[in-house]
Amino acid sequence: MAYSFRSRTDSDLEFSANELAGALGDSVTVLPLLVALGATTSVSLSHVLVGFGVFQIVWGVYYGLPLSVEPMKALIGLAIVGTLSYAELAAAGLLAGGALLAVGQLGLVGRLQRVVGEPVIRGVQLAVALLLLEAAVDLSIGNPPVAAGGLAVVGLLALAGYREASVLVVLGLGAVAAVAMAGVPTPTVPELTAFPAGSPSFSGAALKGTVAQLGMTVGNAAIATALLCGDLYDRDISADALSTSMGITCLTAIPLGGVPMCHGSGGLAGKYAFGARTGGANVLLGIGYLALALVAAGAVLTAFPMAILGVLLVVVALELARAAFAPVDDRRSLALVAAVGVVGLLGNVGVAFVLGTVAFWLLSRRS
Repeated sequence: MAYSFRSRTDSDLEFSANELAGALGDSVTVLPLLVALGATTSVSLSHVLVGFGVFQIVWGVYYGLPLSVEPMKALIGLAIVGTLSYAELAAAGLLAGGALLAVGQLGLVGRLQRVVGEPVIRGVQLAVALLLLEAAVDLSIGNPPVAAGGLAVVGLLALAGYREASVLVVLGLGAVAAVAMAGVPTPTVPELTAFPAGSPSFSGAALKGTVAQLGMTVGNAAIATALLCGDLYDRDISADALSTSMGITCLTAIPLGGVPMCHGSGGLAGKYAFGARTGGANVLLGIGYLALALVAAGAVLTAFPMAILGVLLVVVALELARAAFAPVDDRRSLALVAAVGVVGLLGNVGVAFVLGTVAFWLLSRRS
């Protein structure tokens, strides 16, 4: 049975099994990253989940579509592997939010995309995927049997045709293990306060992370998502509008303890693949995140098996790497993607982004 009503954009918001399935499809990559971030930084996971819950609902109702609201993977990945502290992550998110709001309002997203070049953006995706894979190995080494068991569960479910659900199953098993060790958590309402996990630190590392993330966000979360809205839902939503809403999200959520968020194209495609057709999926997922926020704090997070996080990060890393290479169809672009990825892994993602942009500009002039 499905229930529906009209959004402010005159689109139906339905609440059905398909919308719920689509909502869960979007959480596959979000939850592992958030749990890993909560386990490796000083972030308040309860406040982070509140941010995701609120803005899933806000943008689902506003656009009337199951737009994804997911972490900015470059910045979150850099925080998980220790390149950015939480204070620097918060600063980078505020910088990115301000930039996205400005370029969206000025209509500059299309021009930025032409300057940066898609192979450079894909290279940043690859670099973050490689860094996450490195972190996954480090986490898994601590308890190889648990990591092997988690990989076996993921592999068996993937072979049975439930690849996406396998991540949620493994995450659930890790949560059960954590509860068994730490006990059932007492629901707690997150405190409403400014920067509950610490004030932002506007360092050089934060600035480099912001630059790297913006290239990725402009291409993947603004332009690619705008195209998908037309391809999948026959809706004309501009990349500049999406840039504006991402800027509003970051500037509002981060001071209240949230993390940088974006409208990833992969999340939108995932929701569609699992059956979501309206913003009702966002409302359902938002309610789920808000409920989870009530029990996300305390000893349960500390007790979550790190080796399980390693398994989840492997899945996220492979998915991100696949997305980086999927649209590349010529050897020169492929080489640039790989070069940016390797430089980002061995050196610095911000440096890789700048060098890649210069290389793209030089190669474009020779064409």
